[in-house]
Amino acid sequence: MKFEATPLTEALGAILGHNVYDNDGRRVLRKGRALGDDELALLAGLGRDQVFAAKLEPGDVEENEAARRVSEAVAGPGLAMRGPTTGRVNLHAEALGLVRVNAEALDRINDCDGVTLATLPNHTVARAGKMVGTTKILPYALLEETVAAAESAAGRHLIRVDPLEARSAALIVSGTVAPGRSAGRERLVSGFETAFQGRLEPLNARLSKVRFVPLHGERGVKGLASVAAELAPKTDLLILAGETAIQDRHDLAPSAIEAAGGTVICYGAPVDPGNLLLLAELDGTPVLGAPGCARSPKRNIVDLVLPRLLVGDRLTRRDITSLGHGGLLEDVPERPLPRRRIERS
Repeated sequence: MKFEATPLTEALGAILGHNVYDNDGRRVLRKGRALGDDELALLAGLGRDQVFAAKLEPGDVEENEAARRVSEAVAGPGLAMRGPTTGRVNLHAEALGLVRVNAEALDRINDCDGVTLATLPNHTVARAGKMVGTTKILPYALLEETVAAAESAAGRHLIRVDPLEARSAALIVSGTVAPGRSAGRERLVSGFETAFQGRLEPLNARLSKVRFVPLHGERGVKGLASVAAELAPKTDLLILAGETAIQDRHDLAPSAIEAAGGTVICYGAPVDPGNLLLLAELDGTPVLGAPGCARSPKRNIVDLVLPRLLVGDRLTRRDITSLGHGGLLEDVPERPLPRRRIERS
């Protein structure tokens, strides 16, 4: 493609490179427009004898066709294409789901000269109709070999949306609330129940069971293990929460999971708020040991892992430790020692 100043006598059929304005500053021609006899007459009437324009040559792929081809190569299941227009195709989620992006393939695509592809971050929740990616071809045309290289770089399903299907979760709240203190127990349970219902419903999930387990030494561990073993096979996700966050790898909650025959996958996360996260598995069901900040509606570690657990991901320790980059979130009042107190000291 040639992109250069072109005499009007040679510009018929060329693509206008820049917007054109009249002497009053009004735009009369928009860039990207094919120049016909009327456009050339208008330019001549403005006193122009040449125009900056693009001329396609053999082997060039026009911008809309290039955008279509690249977008079809990168788009996986769960996506709808809108466009192309002005060298752009937008990718939209067809249903509620989790955006999945192959970051290495994305880098390869964007390394192709003249091709850009922007996406939402990996594992972002997207509702139906949400734009999750956009392809933009920068010049008015690309060489065929550039388009082919971008198609090849895309691999298979560079971006897709995995649907969030209906799921159920069970919540076990534990605490040392003394017998007869029902108000304190109800307040503790209600805080976690309300917070998790608010998080689960937008993800097409619901709390099917809510149980309270009193904690009193070894009896507390056995009681928690018994209830966890009972509920785990009946739900898609088991959530453990308590009046005090899990403070140690051998605290009551992880000990109860192991006593019930489960496995602790990871304790602790490089995310604040949410450092005291527990991730485990029991009878094939993922177990989320929630830190105290889970009671807050503000974004915390639970919001990062909950959608992935509900979509069926079996998270590893590496999945959790990799959250450190970007893991410093907004502070929440539920943290036992808010940052601002540390910063003042």
